[in-house]
Amino acid sequence: MRKLILTIAMLPAFATYAQDKTDKDNYKLVWADEFNNEGAPDSTSWKYEHGFVRNNEAQWYQQQNAVCHDGILTIEARRAHLPNPYYKADSNNWRTSREFIDYTSASINTRGLHSWQYGRFVMRARIDVSAGMWPAFWTLGDSKPWPSNGEIDIMEYYRNMLLANIACGTSVPNKAKWYSKTTAVDSLGKDWSKEFHIWRMDWDEQAISLYVDDKLLNQVALSELVNRDGTNFNPFMQPHYILLNLAMGGDNGGDPSKTEFPRKYQIDYVRVYQK
Repeated sequence: MRKLILTIAMLPAFATYAQDKTDKDNYKLVWADEFNNEGAPDSTSWKYEHGFVRNNEAQWYQQQNAVCHDGILTIEARRAHLPNPYYKADSNNWRTSREFIDYTSASINTRGLHSWQYGRFVMRARIDVSAGMWPAFWTLGDSKPWPSNGEIDIMEYYRNMLLANIACGTSVPNKAKWYSKTTAVDSLGKDWSKEFHIWRMDWDEQAISLYVDDKLLNQVALSELVNRDGTNFNPFMQPHYILLNLAMGGDNGGDPSKTEFPRKYQIDYVRVYQK
């Protein structure tokens, strides 16, 4: 707790203004990581995903690609040529049919360590919009398998699109009902991707609202987000945990083969406020 108080006191003027604005909305800070430690992310807040994980993505997730330095968490995507330890020559599974690891990156999450039901979730970050990159700041519900646990993509980027997505479950396993809005990065201004921006989710008993730099990107009422499987379970009336990752390629990310590496997803802070 002492570290958190000292960190907030050291924030620059623009962040103090943002804090004041949040106070006026009756939100109070309940958790944050300012990434002021050096080296690996704080193990009391973050866990790691390992290997080939989802969406036929190109990268192998590993812990060493996430490093804190000078108050910034950098998730770095790198080109590689490493043996896949789970390779099987006769496999039809995308995770084990690849003989080599061509790219590495990192994915960290607060699962089992920190989760919250409702609140204001905020990230200040600079994303990499190079070909094939797929960075995200998102949440998943604690209970039930995906997508019946609920997914909120506060920030997702691929193929020149900034996405703000919410997904709940359907009667078909592994098939989500999506509420998605896309914004062309080119429409946000020249050199937009070279700057740091603030992504925000406001989530309460009525709705989920997703913003970038105070611009509303998507808003969905919680009454619309009940799983379509006859259970009447609303996955957004339960605690969610946070994920930060930089994916590549796969189902949506595009082709990274001609991109120069390394590429960087840089996060200044992640904060959670509640009323």
